[in-house]
Amino acid sequence: MDTLSYKTISANKSTVDKQWLLVDAEGQALGRLASKVAKLLRGKHKTNYTPHVDCGDNVIVINAEKITLSGNKWNDKEYLRYTGYPGGQRSTSVAELLQKHPERIVETSVKGMLPKNKLGAELFRNLKVFAGQEHGHEAQKPKAINLNDYK
Repeated sequence: MDTLSYKTISANKSTVDKQWLLVDAEGQALGRLASKVAKLLRGKHKTNYTPHVDCGDNVIVINAEKITLSGNKWNDKEYLRYTGYPGGQRSTSVAELLQKHPERIVETSVKGMLPKNKLGAELFRNLKVFAGQEHGHEAQKPKAINLNDYK
């Protein structure tokens, strides 16, 4: 067998085939939704996946306010932030965040599953989350996918 005929294909910015995908979050569990969306953003579902290249797709998530959480997480799960002043730690429950900014729940969950470096920041820009059915990306002709078909 001639081993030189097998070449490892490494994707780069010019050879990557990026698509627009539409994901409906209605009735999906938050963590399972976020892990699958992070995998789509990263490009791990493609055969030419390369760890150091943005070879993932652009993902649009709609109906972010209709996600589900198990147990008592609506009241017990808290998001912490710090203002920068002494005693400036603030906390917000998921139920409060759902009232004000429902898309931030999905964004925060997905961002935590991406790499914590420049590549992760670049991948996070490919995520668009909307609270309702309407999104402003009809011109990109996104392909609707069912997350239940993905592992």
